[in-house]
Amino acid sequence: MAPRLDFSDWWAKDARKGTPVVVKMENPNYSVVEIQGPDSAFRPVEKSRGKNAKQVTWVLLLKAHRAVGCLTWFATVFWSLLGAIKKRLSFTHPLGSERLGRDRWLFTAIKLFLALSLLILAFEIVAYFRGWHYFESPSLHIPTSTLEIQSLLHLVYVGWLGLRADYIAPPIKALSKFCIVLFLIQSVDRLILCLGCFWIKYKKIKPRFDEEPFRNDDAEGCGYVYPMVLVQIPMCNEREVYEQSISAVCQLDWPKDRILVQVLDDSNDESIQLLIKAEVAKWSQKGVNIIYRHRLVRTGYKAGNLKSAMSCDYVEAYEFVAIFDADFQPNPDFLKLTVPHFKDNPELGLVQARWTFVNKDENLLTRLQNINLCFHFEVEQQVSGVFLNFFGFNGTAGVWRIKALEESGGWLERTTVEDMDIAVRAHLHGWKFIYLNDVKVLCEVPESYEAYKKQQHRWHSGPMQLFRLCLGAILTSKIAIWKKANLILLFFLLRKLILPFYSFTLFCIILPLTMFVPEAELPVWVICYIPVFMSFLNLLPSPKSFPFIVPYLLFENTMSVTKFNAMVSGLFQLGSSYEWIVTKKAGRSSESDLLSITEKESPNKRSQLLRGVSDSELLELNQLEEQKQAVAKKPVKKINKIYHKELALAFLLLTAAVRSLLAAQGVHFYFLMFQGVTFLLVGLDLIGEQMS
Repeated sequence: MAPRLDFSDWWAKDARKGTPVVVKMENPNYSVVEIQGPDSAFRPVEKSRGKNAKQVTWVLLLKAHRAVGCLTWFATVFWSLLGAIKKRLSFTHPLGSERLGRDRWLFTAIKLFLALSLLILAFEIVAYFRGWHYFESPSLHIPTSTLEIQSLLHLVYVGWLGLRADYIAPPIKALSKFCIVLFLIQSVDRLILCLGCFWIKYKKIKPRFDEEPFRNDDAEGCGYVYPMVLVQIPMCNEREVYEQSISAVCQLDWPKDRILVQVLDDSNDESIQLLIKAEVAKWSQKGVNIIYRHRLVRTGYKAGNLKSAMSCDYVEAYEFVAIFDADFQPNPDFLKLTVPHFKDNPELGLVQARWTFVNKDENLLTRLQNINLCFHFEVEQQVSGVFLNFFGFNGTAGVWRIKALEESGGWLERTTVEDMDIAVRAHLHGWKFIYLNDVKVLCEVPESYEAYKKQQHRWHSGPMQLFRLCLGAILTSKIAIWKKANLILLFFLLRKLILPFYSFTLFCIILPLTMFVPEAELPVWVICYIPVFMSFLNLLPSPKSFPFIVPYLLFENTMSVTKFNAMVSGLFQLGSSYEWIVTKKAGRSSESDLLSITEKESPNKRSQLLRGVSDSELLELNQLEEQKQAVAKKPVKKINKIYHKELALAFLLLTAAVRSLLAAQGVHFYFLMFQGVTFLLVGLDLIGEQMS
């Protein structure tokens, strides 16, 4: 070994020689530098200004002030949040809790899972504080002999570890791998759709028609021949929106002798029926060809309403039918932008326009819905329309060729998604669809979680009903094999069944379960990286919503409970799958509608409208006007609802978050904590507007 040449001792001995000198200074202004080693004195020294006691005191006071200000801000935010929660919960009605009905099976399963998780958590905490944290401390090994067993509780814990590793972890691993594979397949599908949308924008692909499609040189007069168009407005107890929808449809730019408006009222409230009748009478006196229809036997919901209207004898004279739900407000040029696509295109059966939302910025719930629906329209439907000539009819804001409806069997009442039903049957008969992303129709999204949840339940249970009913027809149809594969594998299975299944199973069941079974722990890229990337893709059609990427991700996982429950109900024909509840509207108006409202009719115009009305009809109209004003002045009582499944899952996820602290799992803990808080807020109905 080479000898060590260290002269530090000699240097130290030389430094100690000499006589020590003490110097006293009254006002010292120098810096003290600590020298370590013999060569430290020759290294460059950073000059720093010395700090006296007053400066240190002021620095400490400033830091303390900042800390107090930060704590005060957090306390204010927390207190405001508690105040908002208390205010919202004060509106909770005794009957405002969710009615489970036949869907109680899912809530019961979640409760059992929660109780078992709490029991295991208590057991794990006791074992942790007794020092039996074997997985967290690699130096500790699991006892195998009876001599290492400390007590009966220790014996039970060791047995639990063996049971967990040998029998519980393997099936959880298998299920998690299966869900991860489904997750990756769905992610690839989402990525391909986005690439298709980019290609459409890059190539500027969109349906086009001639500038003057209805010009006919052989015709007399103006030289234009417009086809006969029937416009239908189905509604049911739509007090808030009937007036603006009828007004928008009656202002469509189309020859009056070539259009007929059918107001299909299924309301069971007589006061609403009278109000709608009065609105129809008002526009009829203005020269609009409009009629009012009310069914005495209200069967089949919207499908039955449309089927009854199409059975009228005068419908035979019309070639196309446009459908608008009660909250939709088309622009005056809607028909001139959609109907021309049918000219010289005999295989075209449907032209679908895009929805835009007048209340998308009303609250956080409407913003999150806008993200989903923008992706659905701009990416899913546009790509399917361009490359496949097929997509699901949205039930409104579309124009059908009446011949296509009749050849496909017309409106059927067998499911709660009659729009998707007629689209699938028309596709099987060879009809093509066109989607117009540039033609937009104003409408509303639900502003309360109660209305949104019921809407999503219907939208996810109906497709599973339809899949069971039309699977045989798809397999035996004469369309190409790749079209059959697209219908079965992509349209139904991947986007309607697999998506809610893996979303609920992976993030709401398997993830919290792996906190108690660490042998089956999910990798970070499954719970963090890929979901964030998929959320990023969903936000591309609505770039202004990027600040809401985290709430969107958490809320989508929360909604997976409703979607999974609806999917199972529709697949196995449970009672709630046939439930149809009209989505509650708020009656929001666009800016143009607000301007028209402010410019009310003058007394002279009103007298001209009522000149041809009898005395009884005039008295009825005056009574309706007074009733409308009384209803508008009447205060609306709002209540909160409690959602049991969401609350149970909130406590389950928070319990799993506490368990993840024992294993020091950072990403898993934060995900479970924020997801549990999101479930808690939704379960207490603290998102969106209160239900009236």
